Amino acid sequence: MTVRRGGSGRLVFGWGSGRLVFEGWIAGLGTSSGTRVVVGHWEVSPFGPFGDVMIERADGHRLLLAPTRRTADFIAGTYRFDEVRVVPVDVRRGREAWTVRAGPLDLRFTLGRSGPMGLLLRALPGALARRPAWSALTDLPARLLLRGVRTRGSAGSGRREWYGARDLRPVRTLSAAFAGDDLGASAPVDPPVRFGFGSVPRSPGVTRVVTTVAPVRARRPARADRRTAGGG
Repeated sequence: MTVRRGGSGRLVFGWGSGRLVFEGWIAGLGTSSGTRVVVGHWEVSPFGPFGDVMIERADGHRLLLAPTRRTADFIAGTYRFDEVRVVPVDVRRGREAWTVRAGPLDLRFTLGRSGPMGLLLRALPGALARRPAWSALTDLPARLLLRGVRTRGSAGSGRREWYGARDLRPVRTLSAAFAGDDLGASAPVDPPVRFGFGSVPRSPGVTRVVTTVAPVRARRPARADRRTAGGG
């Protein structure tokens, strides 16, 4: 992937010949105040390890908190937001609890053990989860079993995206504050978040995931009709 700065000041990403792969965890969280939070914790990515936070307030305002202009421009070009802020993002992932500090957000939550779905996902070979064809195959079951969830779809800027899940753990307890205001206790992610083509599961949880992002291939131009007016 190559990067250059466009005339508007935003970074422009050149894809070269490959897809971009992100490996890490996505936490989908609801609060009793109506604010929903999605935390990305990426240990492997084209940008190196980083974390990001997507927040949708009860009034529908969508905010991205990203650690660098480079990651902010890429994420904002893939998903939809009303506001983007570049702030320090510190995600600490423990075995039983996470802590997240990102600009105005202070967040801590604890995890339960993997349930039947999580154990099933853990049993799948990692190489399988990395294949977009597998994500395409699981898209329909995911939509039927988990409201709002999609494992493939069209993202922003002419991009395609696939999610391959490898584990799922429930969130047990949560404490969160935004700009000093308490967001309340853990609650379902309802209504679904509206950052992209799908939402996180309604039940708060953390999913270990492989995310693949690729540009939509340009269609080949139709072959010109080489026949003359007289035929032949």
